[in-house]
Amino acid sequence: MESVLLSATLVLVVLIFMSSPSGKIVSAERRLARLERKVDLLLDHLGVEEPQIPGMERVHELTQQGKKIEAIKVYRQLTGEGLKESKDAVERMG
Repeated sequence: MESVLLSATLVLVVLIFMSSPSGKIVSAERRLARLERKVDLLLDHLGVEEPQIPGMERVHELTQQGKKIEAIKVYRQLTGEGLKESKDAVERMG
């Protein structure tokens, strides 16, 4: 059931980005943020936890030591995320 919910959410996100002209990227980003919040609420309600990425403990250690830049680098290597997404994720951990 969770996989169906996540798949449906992914389809919605793709449709939003495909239907948004480049001038409406900000609007699409807001809608994506709303969808992410809703998915998080649904996962919490269902008691489903996101699987931990192996090696993420190192990012937490670096964050706790105040080595934010190094933590961002490690996070990017582990997840393949972009710089902004990695920076935001590390800041949320701190």
